[in-house]
Amino acid sequence: MNASATPPGSPTPDSGSRTESLIEYPCQFPIKVMGARVDGFVAALTHIAHQFDPAFEADTLELRESKGGKYLGVTLTVTATSRAQLDELYRTLSSHPMVKVVL
Repeated sequence: MNASATPPGSPTPDSGSRTESLIEYPCQFPIKVMGARVDGFVAALTHIAHQFDPAFEADTLELRESKGGKYLGVTLTVTATSRAQLDELYRTLSSHPMVKVVL
């Protein structure tokens, strides 16, 4: 096969594959966030989640401490309404100084 050929069944470069989504909106979308286990971390994440999903319920948070107790993993489940909303939520979470990783 020629190195520049597109394999059968693959999206072509101009088929809009970058704008299409496998997610059907609206939906419940879990986001995992990790950071140091410090006061205010969960409250900061809850505040951000409310900015993007006004109906977000803090009692749905899932918390998991690291083995040594230094870090905290938090799963936020938000109502996703669009790709743009999720992209901006990920950017906002990733740029927060308490956040180490967003998955």
